[in-house]
Amino acid sequence: MAKSESSFNDSRWSLKGMTGLVTGGTRGIGHAVVEELAGLGATVHTCSRNETELKKCLKEWEGKGFVVTGSVCDVSFRAQREKLMEEVSSVFNGKLNILVNNVGTNIRKRTTEYSAEEFSYLMATNLESAYHFCQLTYPLIKAAGVGSIVFISSVAGLIDIGSGSIYGAAKGSLLIWCLDCEHLDAKNV
Repeated sequence: MAKSESSFNDSRWSLKGMTGLVTGGTRGIGHAVVEELAGLGATVHTCSRNETELKKCLKEWEGKGFVVTGSVCDVSFRAQREKLMEEVSSVFNGKLNILVNNVGTNIRKRTTEYSAEEFSYLMATNLESAYHFCQLTYPLIKAAGVGSIVFISSVAGLIDIGSGSIYGAAKGSLLIWCLDCEHLDAKNV
């Protein structure tokens, strides 16, 4: 069910006709971003590891009149990211305007207690997935002609807040990467 134009908040801009992918959109910041984009008229696709949670959110959004689709995806796995992007490309006819790299996870432990698998999982989820999604969405954003990529990081990437050193390292890397890329635009990418 599409939301009618008259129900949009006229005091803000419109994203009508725009498409967006929000990773990890069923909880927290990601959930709020999905609702904001859809509320402004964008058609949104999101993903979650939890199929039950995803279905619940999709039903909730449908009831609000938002146009949101979704896929089950664990972004820590490269093959699942690639499958998700095939679905996104199909849903949005090969074009994407907005990528919100929101997904994140943490395992709170002392630095000396992380296993190699936990380290890899945290880095794959919090850092590698964002980089890979940028690569995968580039052709879709280029085909759309206009687009934005947003990274959701954490203050833990700047200072120690006791949330885990591996999480902090991954989120800090995102911040540095974003600062390094801020001079880029569609003409020189």
